[in-house]
Amino acid sequence: MKITCLSLVILLGCSLFNPVNVMASHHEPQNQQESKAKMLDDEGIVVNTMDAAGYTYMELENSGHKFWIAAPTTKVNIGDHIRYSGSMVMSNFTSKTLNRTFSTIVFVTSTQVKK
Repeated sequence: MKITCLSLVILLGCSLFNPVNVMASHHEPQNQQESKAKMLDDEGIVVNTMDAAGYTYMELENSGHKFWIAAPTTKVNIGDHIRYSGSMVMSNFTSKTLNRTFSTIVFVTSTQVKK
């Protein structure tokens, strides 16, 4: 278990220094109408949220697809438009604190509420 947690920390740390992720996360739509028409892959609308052990778990929806992300504790509300960066996907992740297994979850290093 300690090796798994250490691996997670290392992978999240490495993703911070990936210039491709940094460049992709700073792409801005040309206008507000385009923004509402199609979201980027690294964003979504919050449909569910819960906090546990230093993380905020958020269920996001993007173009009809729902998925979970886990970020450092963040204040978000249902309906917020979230953009995230520094992602690492994990399958069959079990949160002992939440007593729940996520079939797929994306661990992210930062989130931003879009206005």
